[in-house]
Amino acid sequence: MRIATWNVNSINARLETVVRWFEEARPDVACLQEIKCVDEKFPAEPFERLGYNLAVHGQKTYNGVAILSKFPLDDVRRGLPVHPDHGGDGDDHARYVEAVVSGPRPVRVASIYLPNGNPIATEKFGYKLAWMGRLQAHAHSLLELEEPMALLGDYNVIPEPRDAEYPTNWTHDALFQRETREAFRTLKWMGFSDAYLEANGAPGAYTFWDYQAGAWQRNNGIRIDHALLSPQAADILRGVSIHREVRSWEKPSDHVPLIIELEA
Repeated sequence: MRIATWNVNSINARLETVVRWFEEARPDVACLQEIKCVDEKFPAEPFERLGYNLAVHGQKTYNGVAILSKFPLDDVRRGLPVHPDHGGDGDDHARYVEAVVSGPRPVRVASIYLPNGNPIATEKFGYKLAWMGRLQAHAHSLLELEEPMALLGDYNVIPEPRDAEYPTNWTHDALFQRETREAFRTLKWMGFSDAYLEANGAPGAYTFWDYQAGAWQRNNGIRIDHALLSPQAADILRGVSIHREVRSWEKPSDHVPLIIELEA
């Protein structure tokens, strides 16, 4: 089973590019982020024509996540639970959708668009850390199910200096703050594995290049799109690929797709 994650940076603005990639890559499951539309405005028809079932959690103009699957989607959850220590009551950001992909080997999958958190001297950084706390709490409860599970998406976290071409450029950015990286490591200490590190781990495997200052041309990239696997999913991991070439296509997203392959 090939499961992809991709921040498309507006599904309707880049529909032709996204559909082209789906036609060429043919993932079994795809987790999309930053779809930037309400559920009713998601362009379902071209994906349904390709054989995909959809679970969409959208929001007008901002955020928005979706799961597209060639297998039925069950037990769909939209949004993270409220947590007494990390809040969430009244949080209307569409950043999380989860479902069980009912394939030959069922896999629980989540599409995650973690808050950016900049500027760090504002409430936006506090919201990022609180959201990560809610994710940790929910992920811990999911681990108790002891099932294959993949939490994929744009985490807006640069885990280590090796995950940036120019680490010093990110010293004062929310993506690279000590608290951000510690919160990400907490997920791994709970029992999740970083699929890319498990399968390859070579530095320079970036998934994002900013539109500004010739970042793509200078390879000023960062690795912020991740797939975290439960132990049961890590045991059946067969490979990871990053579709770097998509960043050079016409009207690209600033992110590129990442695909994990699990034994079916």
